[in-house]
Amino acid sequence: MTEVRFYHLQRRTLEQALPKILEKVLERGWRAVVMAGSAERVDQLNQHLWTYDPASFLPHGAARDGFADQQPVFLTWKDENPNGATVLVLADGVDSERLGAYELVCDLFDGNDSEAVADARKRYRRCKDVGHSLTYWQQNDRGGWEKKA
Repeated sequence: MTEVRFYHLQRRTLEQALPKILEKVLERGWRAVVMAGSAERVDQLNQHLWTYDPASFLPHGAARDGFADQQPVFLTWKDENPNGATVLVLADGVDSERLGAYELVCDLFDGNDSEAVADARKRYRRCKDVGHSLTYWQQNDRGGWEKKA
């Protein structure tokens, strides 16, 4: 079964947390698909990942960039895996019907939004019901992550 990690964002935004998670993915030599809530959101994240840190380079792209199969990180709003990724990152409360096709799924949700938390709990229960390996991570005061379950 797939390892599914739920990341409860409380002190940082998705825009702050996502690049760090993707850097870890790439350090391990993995590929990722980042699934966001809309085409407009994909455009925002695509631009953000080019500019979040002037001293860093995070190779990534989206459909409009072309060469989807060659992108180490592919941003999309569709439930697709054109780059053969083993890691799926879910943002904006989206869900995938294809969790089992990945080795690792990272579900990032806004802990300051009660509706987002309730939706994440539903996704957690669904993942548990089908037998995925689950962990829950919460941001600590130092900006890092603590494994809670």
